[in-house]
Amino acid sequence: MGRIGRGLVVFLGIGQGDTIEDARYLVEKIVHLRVFPDEEGRFDRSVVEVGGEVLVVSQFTLYAETRKGRRPSFPGAAPPSEALPLYEEAVALLRHTGVPVATGRFQEHMVVEVVNDGPVSILIDSADRHRPRG
Repeated sequence: MGRIGRGLVVFLGIGQGDTIEDARYLVEKIVHLRVFPDEEGRFDRSVVEVGGEVLVVSQFTLYAETRKGRRPSFPGAAPPSEALPLYEEAVALLRHTGVPVATGRFQEHMVVEVVNDGPVSILIDSADRHRPRG
């Protein structure tokens, strides 16, 4: 069972067509994003700077398609045979940064308890690196 103290919970969805470059992009964003408060309460510290930890939970349901009907489908999610190696690589890349990393269990039912200490929940999509700012 993965468990962390102060840090970040990452619900990691692997989509069809995702690559190792997507994983590298996400890992760099995750470890350097300044979402922890400094002494003045401003978001100015990263998980690295606060000595935090990261819990990574595989979450294909982030790719839920709900526009039609009442039952979600997941056509954008990578199949497990493609997602597992990329999930494992993302976890390895995170560990390589020196940040302590715990994980959930890939493709298993889990009960995830999260204490969200603050107003921060952020969606990071590796496809955004190709989109113009606006």
